[in-house]
This record gives sequence, structure tokens and C-alpha cells, in this order.
Amino acid sequence: MKYDVIVVGGGHAGCEACLATTRLGKKTLLITGNKKNIADMPCNPSIGGPAKGIIVREIDALGGEMAKNTDKSLLQLKMLNTKKGPAVRALRAQVDKIIYPKEMMKTLMSQENLTIQEAIVEDLMVDENVVKGVVLENGEKINSTIVILTTGTYLKAVILRGSTKEESGPHGEKPSRFLSNQLKKYGFRIQRLKTGTPPRIAKDSIDFSQASLEPGDNILRTFSFDRTPTYKLEEQLPCYLIYTREKTHQIIRDNLTKSSMYGGYVEGIGPRYCPSIEDKVVRFAEKERHQLFLEPESKYYDDIYVQGFSTSMPQEVQEEMVHSLPGLEHAQILKYAYAIEYDAIDPLQLKQSLETKVIENLFTAGQINGTSGYEEAAGQGLIAGINASLKLEKKEPLILKRDEAYIGVLIDDLVTKGTKEPYRMLTSRAEYRLLLRHDNADLRLREYGYQVGLIQEDIYQKFLTKKEQIKKGIQELQENKITPTTTTNEMLKAMNTSPLTDGLTLYDLLKRPEITLEQVQQFHPMSYSEEVLEQLEITAKYEGYIKKAEKEAEKMTHLENIPIFDEIDYDKVTNLAQEARQKLKEVRPTSIGQASRISGVNPSDISILMIYLKKEKRI
Repeated sequence: MKYDVIVVGGGHAGCEACLATTRLGKKTLLITGNKKNIADMPCNPSIGGPAKGIIVREIDALGGEMAKNTDKSLLQLKMLNTKKGPAVRALRAQVDKIIYPKEMMKTLMSQENLTIQEAIVEDLMVDENVVKGVVLENGEKINSTIVILTTGTYLKAVILRGSTKEESGPHGEKPSRFLSNQLKKYGFRIQRLKTGTPPRIAKDSIDFSQASLEPGDNILRTFSFDRTPTYKLEEQLPCYLIYTREKTHQIIRDNLTKSSMYGGYVEGIGPRYCPSIEDKVVRFAEKERHQLFLEPESKYYDDIYVQGFSTSMPQEVQEEMVHSLPGLEHAQILKYAYAIEYDAIDPLQLKQSLETKVIENLFTAGQINGTSGYEEAAGQGLIAGINASLKLEKKEPLILKRDEAYIGVLIDDLVTKGTKEPYRMLTSRAEYRLLLRHDNADLRLREYGYQVGLIQEDIYQKFLTKKEQIKKGIQELQENKITPTTTTNEMLKAMNTSPLTDGLTLYDLLKRPEITLEQVQQFHPMSYSEEVLEQLEITAKYEGYIKKAEKEAEKMTHLENIPIFDEIDYDKVTNLAQEARQKLKEVRPTSIGQASRISGVNPSDISILMIYLKKEKRI
């Protein structure tokens, strides 16, 4: 039997990839080592957070599944950074580790065009640098036009605690031992990466009186634009905040050589922005304490996840470390922390569509590309699935620009700059973050989702209605004025804002930092939904900043629209700096904009490249 697409790996990237291809009418086979681990959450029991939460909203706007599945699996939901500007606000959910994979599996099982098979892929079928299918561990060959690799941390996976090493996936599963060797033979550059996870503690062995309560929000919200809240505010499970002590740090310092990392047992490079606790103690020696969050994993069992306490220490040292923490003096460790090493490819060998440059029709997504995090994986999986489908239809790929989506920033960073450590999405990586907000993900991306076929007509019509209401609301604010009457100025005084000496539009009144849209409606009530009112307020208050960001993005878009032809020979471009020539040959950018973001390529090199392209009559 031949499939249109084979997706290898059933994690968050694999789920989004196979749902995208099947929903776009492509006959798809999902191959996973264990069906029970589909959509598994082997590390933290949360979805979202700064930047990551916006990625989840973008996935939903494009027609993906992660946001909807998160909304079905909530233990707690919070909007972060509510006291800051809209550019950094993001949702973060505590998710039930039992319900999340169960609900995703229901979605997969009810999906037409999708077959799920338990197996280990050992090799690819490749003919003249074009993938033709996969070879299973038992020697069986399965044909397909496209293959998407979403292998997570399973390529040559090794679990480390102290000096002990065990070939294993996160839950003791059999790793993929041979696939990365085959990829290397095909010409992929393989790198060794590392991540880790903290211990899990029995809930009834913790003294929560020594911890600070961290409840969920008292406002109902959803990740998905298309769902209404189904959870009850009062039934949200609490998290708790504690801090490490000097005693904790001393135990770590005394046992550093026993750590897998500091004992020299680790080959892979760990995540800079999600370090182990021993790494924090060494790198930030001046800090007296580090914050830790005690997070529930499920309402069906009592394991508590110690967020921020990842370690690769031996079990006996972990016991000492845990018992040094406030409220955990008598804690029972249900699962010890560990580090995990795995193989990944060099993402510089990817196109912006996530198709590999080495083998045609082979796409990759998730941790195999050097990223960390469920959200980053899901975003890549969705884009890989969309672009695999578009390629089968002989259409141009969907390439999200840096001013359009965090997913666009993520992929552009990977394929242009590469990574030597697990890549984590941060708000600071996005130069146009005021444009890439939690609240406007649908306004940015829903049109793309509709165009590729993942957004249904009824949902799209609701979206168009919302856009029209926003336009109408802005017009309403701009056309209605208040005048300097005694009553008006008394109302303004009560609002702690300056009185009027002349007429003022409601739109300009709303621009005042101290004035809210709720107050403006005392002069002119407006009958719009909460999400439309939110857009009206943000548009008015941040208009100047948004326009400035849009102008800066337009300049970059101009450079993005200057293509670099595929067959360019950089050795013939005279006067390029040697480093720039080397990097351009390695990355092979598709536009001047992408070339300008390559590390080691300077503005002078870009000018030289532009002159060459003009001389060759290519621009």
C-alpha cells in the first residue's frame, strides 16, 4: 500500500502534522513506537507561557489542534503579564497529563484518511535523493510520496542520572537506535543535544503551609478562538511557589562531580534558557535562592512536578536536594529526575518550508530540528503538514514571515541561524513582538488557514464578522465626539484625567494612558463582544507604536521580496568576505532579507550581493 504522507513519531509535532495532511485530503500513515505515548507530555504539565502561549494561539488560528486540546484538558489557566503591555501577555495552562493525550487520541482515531501503526522506523527509502517511503525495524517497506520525521528525543536516546546511562526514551521505551546513523549516511549533519526533567513528588508528603499559593485566574478564558470555556473557575487546581535554600545550593556544590553534566558523562549540549538546578547554582552563584513551582500533573493521580528543579544527579543526592526544600523535608520522590541525550539534525539543512535540502520530499519537525518545548514542536508539525500537502498539490509552500507569527520567527531562526543547543522561543527573539500578540493571532493568520483549507467556512465567516465589527467600532470611536460641558468635565475629573477646553473624539480620549474603554463607554455605550472591545482599546492606545513597527516590518518585507536564485555560485561574487561566502554557501538563503540575518554576513556583504544580482539581471 502507498500513502501520500508518512509521519514518523506521535508527539506534538507528529499529531499536528498528520492532522493537517489528513484534513487536507491526503492519505496519511502515522508510525509511532507506542500508541500509548501519542501526544504524551514527558516533561512539564503545562502548555503556553511567554511567547509559547502565543504560538498555541497561532496554531489555532491556522487550523491546528493544540489549543482546542488544551482547552479540553485544563487544570488551571492564567494570563501572564497582565500588568504589562499587550506584546508580552500570554496564556499558560496547567494541563492534565491523562486527559490531554486521551483527547488527542480521540481526535486522531476519528480522523478520516489516517492510519496509525505501532513500529520503529529504521531507515528511509531514497532514490536519487528523493524519499520514497520508510523501512521498519522488521524489514518491512512502506511506500509514500512524502515523509515527515517528528522523532522527538528518541534518536539514540540515553537517560542519565549521575554516572549511569540507559538507552531509553522518557518512560523507559525503546529508542530509535539506527535512524540517525542512516540520516548521517544520507548527508545530514547530526548533533547531540540534551534536555532534562525534575523529580515528581507525592502530594500528601508535602507541607504546603510553607509554600505560597498560586491560583488560576478568576476570569474564564480559552486558548482556542473557536471554543467557549468548559471548566469551572472554582474547580481549578492550585500551584504553589517555594524557593531553594542555601542548604540546597551547598548540597549541589558538594556533589557537582556526581552530576551527569559536571561529572563529564554528558555529550550533548543542554538548553541555555531552561537550565538544570546545578547549572543555575554554578552560573548564578551570586543568587541566594531560585524559585520553584509545585505543579499538579493530573486530577487522577497525586504526582507533583517540581518546576525549575531539573537535575541529573544520582538518586541518593536527589533525595538530599529535595529534602532541603521548604515543605519537602519529608517528601516522597515518586519519579527521580533525569537528563536525556538524543540526536538531532542541523536545521541549516532545512528549507523555510521545513523540507530538507538533503533529500527531496523529506520534511522534519520538532526536537529533531533542535528545538525544545511542546509548543515549538506543534507549530513546526503543523507547518510541515501544511507544506507537505501543498507540495503534493504542486503549490507554493506557506512561509510565515517574522512580522506575521512567532512560528515564522522560530522557523526562520532555525533555518537561517541554526542552533547548537535546544532552541526555546522567547519574546526577545521577535523584533516585531508588538505585532505578534496573543489577542490578534487570528487577525494575523486565520486568512492563511482558510486559504490552505484548514479553516471551515462557518468559522471563517465568524472571523470576517469580527473583522468588520472591529472596523466599525474604530469608526464609531473616531466619529463620536465629546464637548467641554460642565457635566463632561466633571466626569473626566472623576476619571482622574484632564478636562476639555475643546471637542475631542472618543478615539483620542481613549489614547490617554489613564482612560479605559470601559470609561469611554460612559459617554457612548458600545454593543460589541469582549474580544472586539479589546481590539478597539489596543488599536487606539498603541496606534503610534503599532504603525512604527509596521513601517519597520515593511522595510524588511522589501528585502524579503528580493529573491536569490537557487543556482547562484557565491565563489563568483567578488569581494565577499570569506566568512560571509562560507555562510551563504552553507545556508543558501532564498532572499536578501534572509541573507541579511545570517550570522557573519555583514551589511557590506549584502550590498556586494545586491550589486552582483543586479549585474546578472536577477533583480
